[in-house]
Amino acid sequence: MKQTKTAQVVTESVALEFVDPQGEAASIDADLVFDPADPYAVTMVFRTGAQEVLWTFGRELLVEGRYEPTGDGDVHVWPCLGSDGSAVVIVELCSPDGELLVQAAARSVDRFVSAMLDSVPDGQESTFVNFDDELASILAS
Repeated sequence: MKQTKTAQVVTESVALEFVDPQGEAASIDADLVFDPADPYAVTMVFRTGAQEVLWTFGRELLVEGRYEPTGDGDVHVWPCLGSDGSAVVIVELCSPDGELLVQAAARSVDRFVSAMLDSVPDGQESTFVNFDDELASILAS
């Protein structure tokens, strides 16, 4: 059964830093997005000029990765110190086309995670999923 309370979509703009294939530090703007319609996931939206690149992964990776290394497979998240000594969160994304390692200020990630957990508390995700609709959608494919 789906939760009747209205949860909010949460978006946080973050400035990411990464090292490009030539070894040069670069920055890219991105948004972290949480939509209660998919309560187990977060999406990182990279803004690369005219197009956006989306990468969706389990929200628990971002929640736990702020404190300890976490992740198996295509996404890994862990806390670290930036080159200036500030707290950052590292996100490593792997695909058959390559890897991307980015870091975001821990404050931005913490702000996003806090708002996300206010919208849909940890452990309450299943109350926002209509399993009958999801099953019907799967069977219709």
